[in-house]
Amino acid sequence: MKNLVFSLVFLSLAFTSCTPEEEDPITPPLATGEVTGDITSNKTYVKGVYTISGTVRVKSGAVLTFEAGSVITANVTNGADALLVENGGKLNIFGTAAEPIVFTEISKTPGSWGGIIMFGDAPIVAGKTADGTPITTATSEDGTNIVYGGTNPTHSSGTLQYVRVEYAGKKILDGNSEMNGFSFYAVGSGTILENLVSYKGADDGFEFYGGTVSAKNLISYGNYDDSFDWQDGWQGQNNTNWYAYQTGTGNFGMEIEAKSVNNAFFPKVTNITLRRAAGTVTEAGNSSEVDAIQFKKQGNGEYSNIVISGYTANAVAVRIQDVDTNTNQVNGGKIKIQNIKIGDNTPQTGAGSSTFTVAFPTANFTASTTATGASLTPGAWAIVDGVNLLQNLIQ
Repeated sequence: MKNLVFSLVFLSLAFTSCTPEEEDPITPPLATGEVTGDITSNKTYVKGVYTISGTVRVKSGAVLTFEAGSVITANVTNGADALLVENGGKLNIFGTAAEPIVFTEISKTPGSWGGIIMFGDAPIVAGKTADGTPITTATSEDGTNIVYGGTNPTHSSGTLQYVRVEYAGKKILDGNSEMNGFSFYAVGSGTILENLVSYKGADDGFEFYGGTVSAKNLISYGNYDDSFDWQDGWQGQNNTNWYAYQTGTGNFGMEIEAKSVNNAFFPKVTNITLRRAAGTVTEAGNSSEVDAIQFKKQGNGEYSNIVISGYTANAVAVRIQDVDTNTNQVNGGKIKIQNIKIGDNTPQTGAGSSTFTVAFPTANFTASTTATGASLTPGAWAIVDGVNLLQNLIQ
């Protein structure tokens, strides 16, 4: 009798131990679809695999959101594919280190699409009139001919977190205007830019056109022109952990200018690593544009904890391109390069011509053997086709 009771209890447990709630969950298929046209009202794309067709414009008052893990693919045969946020619109892309949001192109050819372009309402300085009055608006150089430059330094164009843009930098319209991996026109400090990758584009990796936005944890990898570039009086103050790896084709690690306006504004960037792989050539195939950092047209700023390597033949660590930048920005104390570690016996500084000599005030240029450069957390966000983009970060 005891054995019978035990057997019944055992059978009861066997039939009740696996409830429907405890069964292996069925993973739903990823969403699919096309991203195209104007976004005129709030729209969210759940985690999925999408195609982008044409220039998608997020209009003023609308918010476009992509969920973590989404992949959005352009196709060079469609024409000028790009994702553009107009002033007043917002782009919210919330990836994670394990599930980044990837914008790529089907042929994996640099220059195949236009990347991400954001317009904000922050101030710019696009030059000056004959009487010295600052010019506070300009027309975008990406071929879309949008006027930018505003009055709200804290304006928000949304949030980009753990986003990778691949194979951008397309030439459009006149065949000369180019889009970058990421283009930020008059974007304000209320915008969040964190953990972004620009991979193998045919123009700049990241370019800032004025504005006050700051960016943290950036990777510019294998871009044909400059890894980081800005103009129009960009003055982001909280930038950190920038890493550039130039391979194959590449110009300056950082190109810095301010539209020839002698100014009191400037950006600040801490923790910078600039590396150039052996055999990397310039976009034009010449022996110039090979420096780690170039200042021109009154560009300035404060930069600290910098590591550079691989800038060898004809290169210098910091080049001052013109006499006005040297006189007003270097001699005037508006460029500070502090705690810089320079490898490969690359000369510290150089001039753009023989008409002037670059001599930083002593405290404004300090060499180091202990600088550490950028510090970035590894993860899927920094892996492309099985290649870890951070493998050359520390050498």
